[in-house]
Amino acid sequence: MEKTLRNIKNHVMTGISFMIPVVVAGGILQAIGVAICGTGISQMEGETLIWYVWKLGNLGMSLVVPVICAAIAYSIADRPAIAPGLILGFVCTYINAGFIGGILAAFFVGYFILFLKKNLKVPKTMQGLMPVLILPLLTTLVCGFLFFTVLGRPIAALIAWIVSALTNMQRGSRFLLGAILGALCGVDFGGPMSKTASTFANGLLVDGVAGPEAVKLVCCMIPSVGLAVSALLARKKYTRVERDSIKSAFVMGICMITEGCIPLAMNDPLRVIGASVIATTITGGVTYVLGIENYVTAGGWFIIPLSNKPLLMAAMVLMGGVIMGVILAVWKKPVNEDGGEAGLDIEGAADIDIEIEHL
Repeated sequence: MEKTLRNIKNHVMTGISFMIPVVVAGGILQAIGVAICGTGISQMEGETLIWYVWKLGNLGMSLVVPVICAAIAYSIADRPAIAPGLILGFVCTYINAGFIGGILAAFFVGYFILFLKKNLKVPKTMQGLMPVLILPLLTTLVCGFLFFTVLGRPIAALIAWIVSALTNMQRGSRFLLGAILGALCGVDFGGPMSKTASTFANGLLVDGVAGPEAVKLVCCMIPSVGLAVSALLARKKYTRVERDSIKSAFVMGICMITEGCIPLAMNDPLRVIGASVIATTITGGVTYVLGIENYVTAGGWFIIPLSNKPLLMAAMVLMGGVIMGVILAVWKKPVNEDGGEAGLDIEGAADIDIEIEHL
């Protein structure tokens, strides 16, 4: 069971790694158009050059579900799964089954091809046609028909209900959802919990709900800002090595690479993680209530101008950073300059793998 779950996770992560460049390119182009011409740009067909920029992004975003479907299917069953995965992805887009439908269709395609490879017997003279004709054609026909008629419709209805529920949420419910997403983003600095929140937000973005994406972006930038604020307010509570590490973490945080905060969290987990979760929980809830949206999945401070409310989004990052910084400044204990028990474990920090956060 554990091996099966690990394989499923690996397949999904492969799909997400293929999907991310499409979401980033399409999201940035869309966001540029909306930032310059407003949300009515979709009605300005051919009237301005910016419309073409927006339309490129819009078409790019329409490829997200086919790409992730094809990539997951490829991860499961190799090249014969690419064409059926792409086509099933477009089917999911056509029937509005969305991101979730694309992932489920990918597993259906992949394992159906594995089933055919094991059980479908053909003459030796036709073996060469299996990967390029027989497997893709049969899989597309069977899986496509089932998703059109049976499997896809309930998924589409579920997606429509989720989008409607998120859109019509009252302020209290919006705060709760934003707070939960924020807490997940602030608890492990790029680990499994924050990646779960990131995947959830990215999926909703594909389905046209951009508020959770803004929550994710804001809350992923808070820890590095909070550490910097705490070091400014309570310099004597950090060693020289820790202060240097905070400078590096802040620079990385500008690019939304929050792994730079991990050495500080390892050194004082209760206070650093606790302050981070408190700050991101509060800020995530407020961000969602204020209706801040963003169509870009990563980029740190550089994509704040592409938000529908860039000044408010920047204010949320600063607010969360101040909350975390003040809590840490009060909560942490003074340390000796040589480090003492609070000294930074440089050797441990050097072993940390750094990757771009929350794509």
